[in-house]
Amino acid sequence: MDSVSPFLSSQDQRTKLPAMQNQLSHILNRQGFVMLDGALATELERHGADLDHDLWSAKILLESPELIRQVSERYLLAGADIIASASYQASFEGFEKCGIDRDRAASLMQLSIDLAVLARESFWARKENRKSRIRPLVAASIGPYGASLADGSEYSGDYGLGKEQLKAFHRPRLKVLAKTDADLLMLETIPSRLEAEALVELLTEFPGQAAILSFSCKDGEHICHGERFADCAEMAADSEQVQAVGINCTAPAHLNSLLGSVKGLNKPLAVYPNSGEKWVASEHRWCGQAGDGLTATEWYDAGARLIGGCCRTTPADIQRMRAELSDYIGHGITPQGIVE
Repeated sequence: MDSVSPFLSSQDQRTKLPAMQNQLSHILNRQGFVMLDGALATELERHGADLDHDLWSAKILLESPELIRQVSERYLLAGADIIASASYQASFEGFEKCGIDRDRAASLMQLSIDLAVLARESFWARKENRKSRIRPLVAASIGPYGASLADGSEYSGDYGLGKEQLKAFHRPRLKVLAKTDADLLMLETIPSRLEAEALVELLTEFPGQAAILSFSCKDGEHICHGERFADCAEMAADSEQVQAVGINCTAPAHLNSLLGSVKGLNKPLAVYPNSGEKWVASEHRWCGQAGDGLTATEWYDAGARLIGGCCRTTPADIQRMRAELSDYIGHGITPQGIVE
């Protein structure tokens, strides 16, 4: 195998990762935290999209791409420093099941990034935003293998696949997304250590590509498949290409314990939980009650530096959390990593 991706020149490969490291450091040094966005699917549904489909939010790439761009821009206006693309459930296998060939599938994956970039450039074109904010980043969202099955197995990791099979699944779409204008990859809702290892190893085939890797967790100690979060986080953090390690699509009640288990990790910590409700795959619906709130300042005190929301969160949640963090840090708190 060549030492560089076939889609990027060797110069691109050498410069892309250091540039990403500098971008994240720049945001953290300027404001002490990085505000992530919230749920794309929730906001699409709130504006009339029907996502009861195997492709989930990727279905809207076919039906109403402009709505995706609009939702991304709403998150930027609400305060997000990083917005994720509508590619979480976009895979060649998933599109094929819907009668979409590989060329068309690749173009839809590219479109997911183009829409996020358009939203970012529209936001950044406004003088008032350039005065008050740091230029936001675009992340290419990549969900776990189970997301392509649309059967809820992304919350268990019980696939019955080996590491090489998982790498073979993820590799083709990483090849597409690595050559786009996305600033980084967001490998998210990863339920098992095995899949995380597959993704970390796969990143080495794209040596200039930076990533955030976040796990879904079932309690205050374990990821969904049952491995200890602390062990998985340490494994991921050993990768030079993984710029932050985190937790997403997890009940907020578990976050303080999970964060406490990885104090001293050598990478920034990311948290973007769901609302506390639970997805019932067999019924295609959320059940239960939302938690007591998204307590961003508590997660900050527990060590998180990249903070946002996942399923069932909205731009209003992002706006509130950003305001709370900005106010908290502005009252005498010196964030870790801030240059005095």
